[in-house]
Amino acid sequence: MSQGRLKKEEIIALLSGIENVRLNGDESAVVIVDQTALPGKKEFLELGDAKALYDAIFELKVRGAPAIGICAAYGIFILAKQIQADSGEAFYKKFKEDAEYLNSSRPTAVNLSWALRRMEDVVKANISKSPKEIVSLLREECRLIQAEDAAMCKAISEYGLSLLKDGDGILTHCNAGPLATSKYGTALGPLFLGKERGMNFHVFSDETRPLLQGARLTSYELNQGGIDVTLICDNMASIVMKNGWVQACLVGCDRVAANGDAANKIGTSGVAILAKHYGIPFYVLGPSSTIDFHCKTGEDIVIEERNPEEIKCKFYEKPMALSSVKCYNPAFDVTDHSLITAIITERGILRAPYTESLKKAFPERVME
Repeated sequence: MSQGRLKKEEIIALLSGIENVRLNGDESAVVIVDQTALPGKKEFLELGDAKALYDAIFELKVRGAPAIGICAAYGIFILAKQIQADSGEAFYKKFKEDAEYLNSSRPTAVNLSWALRRMEDVVKANISKSPKEIVSLLREECRLIQAEDAAMCKAISEYGLSLLKDGDGILTHCNAGPLATSKYGTALGPLFLGKERGMNFHVFSDETRPLLQGARLTSYELNQGGIDVTLICDNMASIVMKNGWVQACLVGCDRVAANGDAANKIGTSGVAILAKHYGIPFYVLGPSSTIDFHCKTGEDIVIEERNPEEIKCKFYEKPMALSSVKCYNPAFDVTDHSLITAIITERGILRAPYTESLKKAFPERVME
């Protein structure tokens, strides 16, 4: 459970206007923006059963570490409402099965397991109560998880903005804006907040092969928000840095190990290496829910491998490689802590040694 819980009126205010992940009117399904349909069209999907929720997470219809966690929290609440049980113990048995099924959809983003574990803690702490009472408490908790994320995104954006100057050139990889989180986003949050305050940035958005989150989502969000954005292929990052057009790199994260190693979308570590070569600050932005103190280093992070067809066929009218050609398609890579200038969280700007700064910022998480 969280410390310093938000009040009911604060939760309502923070959830106002969020549309990327939410409950439908009668709270029988989770509503998401289908990110696989963007930018061509904006479609909303209603997820009302376990398979639909699993598929939406696995197929990246909902993506971004915080958004995945929020979707999972709302999803397990929806499934909990469907459980037929006469006691808390019987309720918990079925709840646990549903949670494990959802958790198996994607292994790398720690927010997924974190949110489901937090919802499970509510059940375990109230197992002597009736299933109806437990469901009511789960509703409160999943709404709180999203409201807290919105508040964390705002704080992260404030800290991140303090490191930037008006007119800076920014390079980002993958997507960590409002679609992937709540409200402002994480890596894109400082840019949206700065825009609100009259600041101007020029953003270079890596396309992010093979699923093109930078092309389809980041450039879409920035363009819609009135922020100057130039889309580049992933292999163009070096030349825009060499040209002096980039003053900072901002990226999100899916899991941060206790030593500061950070897993993010495949290609992120390459950006960090280039930034180090050209003397450009490389910032990782993410909420405390992405920090995994049980994971000592990046070597302990399980990297999801996806279907090879995403490389050969997806987004093409016809395959771009022979069917007999083998593919290696990891969804993430790990950026070594030595390449990270700072990790920006809702509790401040953390710097090396991260084994110390992370513990100091989140002492309660260390004890989990």
